[in-house]
Amino acid sequence: MRALDLFSGIGGFSLGLERAGFETVAFCEIEDFPRRVLAKHWPGVPIYDDVRTLTAARLVRDEVGHPELICGGFPCQDISLAGRMSGIDGAKSGLWSEYRRLIEEIRPRFVVIENSPVLRSRGLDQMLSELAALGYDAEWHCVPANALGAPHRRDRIWIVAYPAGFGDRLPQGQVCSGRNLSQYGDWWASEPEICRVDDGTPGRVDRLAALGNAVVSQIPELIGRAIMAAEVSRLQAAA
Repeated sequence: MRALDLFSGIGGFSLGLERAGFETVAFCEIEDFPRRVLAKHWPGVPIYDDVRTLTAARLVRDEVGHPELICGGFPCQDISLAGRMSGIDGAKSGLWSEYRRLIEEIRPRFVVIENSPVLRSRGLDQMLSELAALGYDAEWHCVPANALGAPHRRDRIWIVAYPAGFGDRLPQGQVCSGRNLSQYGDWWASEPEICRVDDGTPGRVDRLAALGNAVVSQIPELIGRAIMAAEVSRLQAAA
């Protein structure tokens, strides 16, 4: 299946989904440094620079077409406890409305969304209502990075949406079940320090910001594998 990666950052979503068998057909990322990272690791894949100007018609015109999956974590600054706390209608987190618009225009089979777990009390009910109005059911789970062996918690909410009435829904709890997480074993090995400099100017600022905004790619990989398994079951049942 083909994926459109919104609010892409440095490609953590696509890295995980491609391990599960997806193909990334386009990115959308507004910051320059992450776009350069994406261009290096996904040469030839279109990178749009503003979700507000991206449309289904433009994707068709650019021969990207309508992907089967849309993924991305829209900005959490107005949702997170460390942010403005103005909720999903804030200046940054309000970009959810553009995400929702693209879902309505493209009508993907699956949508995968990531955000701060505080979203549960600052906008999740509104999102679910809007997805339902578009004809989508949704499931959600909070999955921390340390559930996959990371030496830090980084708890995030993960939402999987699909057309209402989809026969082979992802079983509740499948994404973060012990059976799925056990494949990653114990704690991760220590990671290298990021301390490059260029003419005395720390080059780590952009890198640290990009890493700080990135998702833990093993989690979208798990979700992608669960979606692929559900699709196989659906096709086998229809055969």
